[in-house]
Amino acid sequence: MEHEVPLRKLFSNYFREECRSVVQLPQAGSDRLYFRLESEHHSAIGTYGKDAEENATFLHHTRHFRKAGIAVPEIYAASETQEYYLQQDLGNHSLYQLIQKDGISVEVQTYLQEVLKQLAILQIKGAENFDFTKCYPIQQFDRSSMFWDMNSFKYYFVRVARVHFDEVKLNRDFHTLSQYLLQEEQLHFMFRDCQSRNIMLHQGKPYFIDYQGGRKGALQYDAASLLWQAGARIPYHLRDELFDYYTEEVARLTAIDKAIFKQRYYGFVLIRILQVLGAYGFRGLIEKRPHFIESIVPALENAVWFMENIPLSVELPELYNVLRQLAVSELFVLKKWDGSNLPLQIQVNSFSYKRGIPEDTSGNGGGFVFDCRGLHNPGRYEAYKQLTGKDKEVIEFLETRSRIKEFLENAYKLVDVNVQDYLDRNFSSLQINFGCTGGQHRSVYCAEKMADYLRKTYKVNVTVKHIEREYNGQYI
Repeated sequence: MEHEVPLRKLFSNYFREECRSVVQLPQAGSDRLYFRLESEHHSAIGTYGKDAEENATFLHHTRHFRKAGIAVPEIYAASETQEYYLQQDLGNHSLYQLIQKDGISVEVQTYLQEVLKQLAILQIKGAENFDFTKCYPIQQFDRSSMFWDMNSFKYYFVRVARVHFDEVKLNRDFHTLSQYLLQEEQLHFMFRDCQSRNIMLHQGKPYFIDYQGGRKGALQYDAASLLWQAGARIPYHLRDELFDYYTEEVARLTAIDKAIFKQRYYGFVLIRILQVLGAYGFRGLIEKRPHFIESIVPALENAVWFMENIPLSVELPELYNVLRQLAVSELFVLKKWDGSNLPLQIQVNSFSYKRGIPEDTSGNGGGFVFDCRGLHNPGRYEAYKQLTGKDKEVIEFLETRSRIKEFLENAYKLVDVNVQDYLDRNFSSLQINFGCTGGQHRSVYCAEKMADYLRKTYKVNVTVKHIEREYNGQYI
């Protein structure tokens, strides 16, 4: 692993303890790479980013916010080049994951209120004595920053979708919208990407991450980012209730005119919708990253609902014309980009090598075959012989007494290449097999983990079959 050596060095120098494992974490929307490093008594998240200026910005912001008592991860160490750094391990659970699991439950609503309360503190108290010259790539959400977002929407989404528009009229609307937004005070720290994916839940408390794109700006933008996140699908009435809650928290910290504050909020909702569609266009329509593609339709639903229900005090006729065309575009109405019309069927099997590699009934001649026999076998011990890879005792054994996590991380990377290619080429089926000696422990565990990973990462149909267990009449 290219980045393992410098991260291990940072870890051992800081914790004075040998690093026992380095596991790469799934990559999200950025080009940064994240790794979980663990020793006997410590864990940390190691980060590699080739943009040293962006890294320096994150380190500066984090240290400032930590000193102000704001819930962000602690920075442990950074390399001289600032390409590598170690930060606090906040676990694996984000607010977005909780929303996907439970929907907008009472617990989620409670978290959202707490996030909004802490957001107001970060934006207002966090801006005190803050050096905005350290922001990267731009210090303020000014007219040029607004136009960057609106033009990204125009070039990466509208043009790619082949929607007709009058460029002069659309640019005139962009000027009108930016002029309207610039009426709001640009005095505070603007997180820039305050969404539930960037809020980790650690020990019952929300923590902010990925704020390196933050800059001086208006307060309402971040509330719009959180409450109108396409994938979260917060009910529209609740968005207003939560914004009113946020407004009260802001009013405790700084003087505002609540009526004007809310009126201008909707302008920031609109430009955030445009920014998001521009990002989805680039990451989804052009780069074809699955979770961005899946978010396009709900983002457009946001735009339609906004146009139909929110009266702005400025007229934007050509922009609304473009959004209406996008909403009825065959490209999105038929959901050609989200993969739902061409579901890839993935069959994940566990098997025993004693009976041979499973036959591919799809007629494609097979798929991936991963040999788990090199991993420490719990089946050699009497206490585990009657158990399977789905039992907690076996799971604990494999995760603590074998290199199964490293094995699976490498398997995920190999499978990712084919899954994305199969989706792009409209293939209909893929088989993934995990084999071990008895087809009971290691292969069962790996098959279940691979299925979970695929369901969370891609919009595909996944089925799991434990062949040896079924052969013995034990359906697990």
